[in-house]
Amino acid sequence: MTGQLAFVESPVQLLNVLEWAHTQAPDRAPGEPPAPAPTVVVLSPTDPMSRGQLRRMAQLARDEGLTVHWQEARGGRGALVRTLRQLAPPLRRAERVIIGDPFSRYVQLLLSLFSPRHLTVVDDGTATMEFAAQLGRGERLVRWHRKGNLGPRELVLAPVTTLARRRLAPARGRTVEIFTSLPVEAPAGVEVTENSYAWTRARFGPPLLTGGADLVGTSLVETGVVDADHYARVVAELARAHGATRYFAHRRESAEKLHRIAVETGLQVVRPDLPLELIARRGPIGRTVVSFPSTVVHTLPLALAGTGVKVAVIEVAPEWLRATASPRAQGFLSGVAGTAAHEVDRLTARAAGAAGAAGAPGAA
Repeated sequence: MTGQLAFVESPVQLLNVLEWAHTQAPDRAPGEPPAPAPTVVVLSPTDPMSRGQLRRMAQLARDEGLTVHWQEARGGRGALVRTLRQLAPPLRRAERVIIGDPFSRYVQLLLSLFSPRHLTVVDDGTATMEFAAQLGRGERLVRWHRKGNLGPRELVLAPVTTLARRRLAPARGRTVEIFTSLPVEAPAGVEVTENSYAWTRARFGPPLLTGGADLVGTSLVETGVVDADHYARVVAELARAHGATRYFAHRRESAEKLHRIAVETGLQVVRPDLPLELIARRGPIGRTVVSFPSTVVHTLPLALAGTGVKVAVIEVAPEWLRATASPRAQGFLSGVAGTAAHEVDRLTARAAGAAGAAGAPGAA
């Protein structure tokens, strides 16, 4: 393995490793190895949708000249010990480690055992914003949709998380870079590099545009943040208001919820086989793309720059949240929507029909 090692656990992470590699040699031809070329280790998840998208992304990465190793890191008893034993030698040699999810227990365990000289964090959704904020404040790393109380598992892993957080911070002999398309406030000593999705635009599209609109789904129901009935009602209102015909499902959305959406709205539910940035860039895609607060309200305007596609974000109203949602949920989701690119339209709860009335999107 090489002196640059990337650990990915999701398709979006692997896409953004490709984007990072492209910035190292932006003028190279397709298939020509990046210079320097990171070796990618896929710490494979268990859910079928993520695995399928990762397989496709791994092939794209190989086509770009990257070396990709598929690691069944969660493959039953003994998988953790076996993975650590196999990864220990390349981790010790790695000059730079690239990760996509600093909140991952697997990544935190690896970082607690080995301290890289150079660390790059690439986007895996809006969690990058929370990571940068928590790192800057010196706080414990906790995903925004989880409550702050430590359960038995978190208590056991607390020493690992604490050490990993120190390894994720810049220090003497260690640099930290955040490679992101999101608006983040850089903690002291952290270098922020813009991800403009230049590789995606160079390799795919421009897309054929359809006349209608597409909706982008979210896993906010599955993570216990948004009430399922509110979500289904808003999706139906958005579909009617914008003349949408397709619903691009998040890879973590449940089959039961997607079936309900298809039956109640008549929308064609699409389970993408690649990250939405690539699907949209290849096309066909609607002239308007409406999304709940998520990473795509930041990434799609970059990936679709110059195509004429309009992106809109629906702001999550407080009454949509479940009683069990984290107290930080409303503020975080408002921040995601509020910091979207200036050309992204904002849709209020009233515009979405959540209160039974239709409204119009307000320009940012």
